[in-house]
Amino acid sequence: MRVRLETLGCRLNIGEMESLAGQLAAAGHRIVGPGDPADLCVLNTCTVTATAARKSRHMLRRLRRDNSSAVLVVTGCWSQLDQDAARATGARLVVPNENKDRLAEILATEGLLDDGDPVPAADGAPFPALGDHTRAFVKVQDGCDNRCAFCIVTVARGAGLSRPAEEVVAEIRRLTAAGYREAVLSGVHLGSWGHDLGRPRGLEELVRRVLDETRIERLRLSSVEPWDLHEGFFELWEDPRLLPHLHLPLQSGCDATLRRMARRTDTAAFARLVELARAAHPDMAVTTDVMAGFPGETDAELEESLAFVESVGFARLHVFRYSRRPGTPAASMPGQVPGPVASERSRRLHELGARLERAFQARFLGRTMDVLWEEPEPHGAVLRWSGLTSNYLRILTDTPDGTDLANRITAVRLREILPGAILAASPLPLRR
Repeated sequence: MRVRLETLGCRLNIGEMESLAGQLAAAGHRIVGPGDPADLCVLNTCTVTATAARKSRHMLRRLRRDNSSAVLVVTGCWSQLDQDAARATGARLVVPNENKDRLAEILATEGLLDDGDPVPAADGAPFPALGDHTRAFVKVQDGCDNRCAFCIVTVARGAGLSRPAEEVVAEIRRLTAAGYREAVLSGVHLGSWGHDLGRPRGLEELVRRVLDETRIERLRLSSVEPWDLHEGFFELWEDPRLLPHLHLPLQSGCDATLRRMARRTDTAAFARLVELARAAHPDMAVTTDVMAGFPGETDAELEESLAFVESVGFARLHVFRYSRRPGTPAASMPGQVPGPVASERSRRLHELGARLERAFQARFLGRTMDVLWEEPEPHGAVLRWSGLTSNYLRILTDTPDGTDLANRITAVRLREILPGAILAASPLPLRR
């Protein structure tokens, strides 16, 4: 049958839907995209901010409008916290987060899938065609044991739970056999992998196993909390397949704000971690999250945060306004920052982020770097391809029609900074 899968939010959500797509494709079902008729629609929702929750509701209504005769199934963090609202959109089934990894089984048990036409595959279930994605997001961990004052995800996802290393290795082997060149290890609290198993340095162990026991060409880490890394962790970058990119969520560059947020770090410890990361690899990109308008944030605290963020020199900032989420400690804190003030602070952080990103990009102009290419878009008389370097620079290049770079790694010379990307010269001859 024809199944449309949609997801909102984090890379973990993407990985969960990619895994479901693989299971459904293995059972002989066709994964369809927007504009194609579907018999079944599954949405993986997000609620990390009020905006994300609103987008989840809007997407459900859109799926119902575009596929009026299809069965609608919803899962994810928003539906976990507001099941009545999810059902009110016409969803036949609301699947809790704790059962999300069994979605294919649940859909079959509930009679929402036909028999399909199973597809034979070596070494386990196959994965669907690469399509727009040349990177695979691999879920290795779920839940979170942190208690950050602003975060509702701990409530929605529950306690930290590590996926067995054997399963992770087996999945990455299957992905490699299916043609993927890059895998991204993802989790709600990725750095805590193994903690529930009594292994305080579990993530380091897991990464070593993936590098030692698979042939994946490029391995990337998604977001890692700064307090989960230790000095020995950076020895992992001795293997060139581990890509030089670390996303370390900061949230604020002011220690007083960090304490109110219940973040388990301070600016001095964070700065030291960045030093270790950059010492591990000369091209290391360190990216981060920064929040504007957390309760109690004063003008002086904002200035302190801006100064620290600039001194670190991040490669990219993910800036978002504080979102008041009922059920979190921050929701009842005094000193809630008015919306217009938070918006102006967010604007200043975005402006700083753009300046820092351009400075990081400029370091690599004139360099020849390897890029893993994704799908192209028409651009006048040529195709414009988009891809990523190992250190997460978004690269664009133009080729005549007929040149196929999809899922190829080529070397290109970086020549011009564009908004959010770098334009490269035409690719050098394909190397692999």
